[in-house]
Amino acid sequence: MARILTQTKTAAVNPLKSSQPMGAAMAFLGIDGALPILHGSQGCTSFALVLLVRHFKHMVPLQTTAMDQMATVVGGAEFLEKALVKLKARTWPRLIGICTTAVAETRDEDIAGDIINAKGARPRKLIDTEVVLARTPDFAGAVEEGWSKAVTATIEAITRPGTQDRDPAKVVILPGSNITVADVEHLRETVESFGLTPLILPDVSGGPEEAVRDRWIPIARGGAKVEDIRDLGAATQCIAVGEQMRRSAEALQGLTGLPYVMFGSLAGLINADRFAWLLAAISRDNTPTAIRRGRMQLQEAMLSGHFHLAGKKIAIACEPDQLLQFAQFFIGMGAVITAAVTTTAHSEALQIVPVDTIQVGDLGDLEELAVDVDLLVTHSHGRQAAERLGVPLMRVGFPVFDRIGSQHKLSILYRGTRDMIFEVANIVQATQGLPPARHLPNPYS
Repeated sequence: MARILTQTKTAAVNPLKSSQPMGAAMAFLGIDGALPILHGSQGCTSFALVLLVRHFKHMVPLQTTAMDQMATVVGGAEFLEKALVKLKARTWPRLIGICTTAVAETRDEDIAGDIINAKGARPRKLIDTEVVLARTPDFAGAVEEGWSKAVTATIEAITRPGTQDRDPAKVVILPGSNITVADVEHLRETVESFGLTPLILPDVSGGPEEAVRDRWIPIARGGAKVEDIRDLGAATQCIAVGEQMRRSAEALQGLTGLPYVMFGSLAGLINADRFAWLLAAISRDNTPTAIRRGRMQLQEAMLSGHFHLAGKKIAIACEPDQLLQFAQFFIGMGAVITAAVTTTAHSEALQIVPVDTIQVGDLGDLEELAVDVDLLVTHSHGRQAAERLGVPLMRVGFPVFDRIGSQHKLSILYRGTRDMIFEVANIVQATQGLPPARHLPNPYS
């Protein structure tokens, strides 16, 4: 079991984490016809919007209640009601996701009551629109917590309670925030190859029916449908990917009695095997040929990549579930994790990360701990640290804004693990034989 070292600094100079409301907004964007609204000042939303646009490389539908100085003092109920009514009239969303920020949360407002009052005062204005509240203050947690709270709140608000007739071909999948667009698409294809129908929440890939559009639409298009979310209890099995999704899976089980299976990660041979065995058991059929071929290709890649990665020193800074994913991946390839930094100490995933110590901190902490490493693994904000240390950087997580295609990189199951081995091995090969790096001083120490 890893020893968790809590953060002792009074300020994060080079932050690793992003905020809870941003994670919640990203989750709501995985629902068809959804419109996430940050309940707070315009600045909170502007900062989040910049990061989202830089990461995804396209416009993102994100709105704000635009609380001003007066609302910060007397309350933002009026601003919330106006935002709900105006945005419903302008965009006609199927779901409005309210993500609270520190501006609203520090007053401990009854935001759930404000939403009920707004619906009661304007019943005709807000008809046919689900309003879901996720309490996500900026001053606590990070993207994982916000994502989890949004998914849990959506299930609790929309899914029909009670035991339903089970459809043996339907499987609910709850992916964590570290699952990319390519990962979701691969998950769907894999489940369908077993003759099953996946219900993915959230579905950040846009869903199988999403098409290229010639005009800007100010709500999320494609993804999990509200009608399917209502009927999640009619599936035969729930699969939660990442410890962050345990709360959502438990909420679904409590409402409908639907059993769930937890996967801390879907990367690596063992995790991919377990996932394939589960799908085979649900479908009561043999594993498809394409899946078995992917397993053989991964075994060959592991054999080839081991010669390049065995003994390499790796420093990782990620959210807890992603830290577990990459730590298991590198350990499985014979590498050594010499530094592990994460955003929060409250995730159960940290208890099974295969390292001795985990530092809760920022990228300044990572730079101090990454002594004589061969590779840094973190998001784009770690590029300056990598330059000062003179080591290559493998960009993962959120945000990745100085490279294109990050959301279309596969990192799970047989094919994704194979591709990650190739990527890391190529990075290591490209840096072998170069003159020793000139380490620059760390400005954060």
